[in-house]
Amino acid sequence: MNLNDTTSAAVLEELRRRPADRRRILFTGATVVTMDPGLGVVDGADLLVEGDTVTAVGRHLDAADAVVVDATGTILAPGFVDTHRHAWEAQLRRIMPDVDDLGGYVLATLAGYATVYRPQDMYTGTRLAALTAIDSGITTMLDFSHNSRTREHSDAAIEALRDTGIRGVHASMGPHFGDWDRQWPGDLTRLKEQYFGSDDQLLTLRLATLATDEIAGPALAYGPELARVAKELGTGVSVDAVFGAASSDAVLRWAKDGILGPGVTLIHSTGLTREAWQAMGASGTTVALAPTSDAQIGLETAVPAVDEALSVGIRPGLSIDVEVALASDMFTQMRALHAIQRMRAVNAAYGTERQPSRITTHDVLDFATLQGARTNGLAGVTGSLTPGKKADLLVIRAEDLNNMPLNDPIGTIVLGSDARNISAVLINGEPRKWAGQVLDVDLAALRGEVHASREYVLNTPAV
Repeated sequence: MNLNDTTSAAVLEELRRRPADRRRILFTGATVVTMDPGLGVVDGADLLVEGDTVTAVGRHLDAADAVVVDATGTILAPGFVDTHRHAWEAQLRRIMPDVDDLGGYVLATLAGYATVYRPQDMYTGTRLAALTAIDSGITTMLDFSHNSRTREHSDAAIEALRDTGIRGVHASMGPHFGDWDRQWPGDLTRLKEQYFGSDDQLLTLRLATLATDEIAGPALAYGPELARVAKELGTGVSVDAVFGAASSDAVLRWAKDGILGPGVTLIHSTGLTREAWQAMGASGTTVALAPTSDAQIGLETAVPAVDEALSVGIRPGLSIDVEVALASDMFTQMRALHAIQRMRAVNAAYGTERQPSRITTHDVLDFATLQGARTNGLAGVTGSLTPGKKADLLVIRAEDLNNMPLNDPIGTIVLGSDARNISAVLINGEPRKWAGQVLDVDLAALRGEVHASREYVLNTPAV
């Protein structure tokens, strides 16, 4: 067994010496978890990356002119896809670990800290969140950026995603409270022209809204007017705070107005009525679950709505949500959802003759990869190691102390692994983590920026 190649500085140097658009990388001898329904898991396999694209998965692939990476003893898997994170908050991590409810979060963060953020604070928080995502194997992150107080705040959030090299989705929304320029949503046209001019780039744009006017008034609530804005821009829509009776009524209105569909993502979706779910399923609307957020913050029923989604044919994506109170990584989301759903399934059948209807580790990995990509409007780009898709992939050490011996690769990813086991991360074919370290980051300088931003935010009175 040779694990040296995915920790070798010499291999990384050779990879970076070659022009990215002509680079060929051949990973050999790995267990490849493709998450492609037609390819499945391939043991003892090779995977070929050419430029930014996965071009082949199989055994004994041609290595001509390729940098060969011995991946024996590892699992190759698609990068995780985060469908909803408020990245600008990252310098406030775990500032309220025992938050009691949504109101407590809203008052402290959105009506408090958010109101004093400068563009440089947006940049720092978003960059920190994206780098942390890469470190834990998230290669695509939807940043629900709901603190766009000025044009410069939006620019800073987008530039932070760009500078990390993550596959980023900038979902733009105006702030809930405090002073701001009211440039949203009109400024989205400029943003699209300035930052999102190509269909073949790492960054994409979405419109972000709230479900109802209960929290911040009608201007931020999804409806025909914002649906028209998204249609004119050619973007998808991510709708946050979808829960309870008011959101159920809103969903039925949207269905009647014809503004649901595959390009619309409803986030959380806890405590919705059966009628609302049926409308969502019939329209092909996508759903982003936030398993730890629903449970820890206590959103409506506090139960992630995976059973409700599956019952109407929706396979959801997964998301982190707010790092002020929650974990930063996708392993936590997968395990939380897996445990909660199976607990509920067994509890519901206890004392009866019914068999529990449990989800599996394959299900939650599917939610965290392929379904997340579909939810973000990127199913043709990422989410599986399918030849022709972009090379967003993880090298996971399967023979580390906490993973050995490798018996079930999907079970090992979902139940055994964490960020320390991720030896390498490629995004769009480019190494972003290698030998267990995120690349091209001056950690001391970043730490200084993060601490300075936090001190400013915490010590400046809310506006």
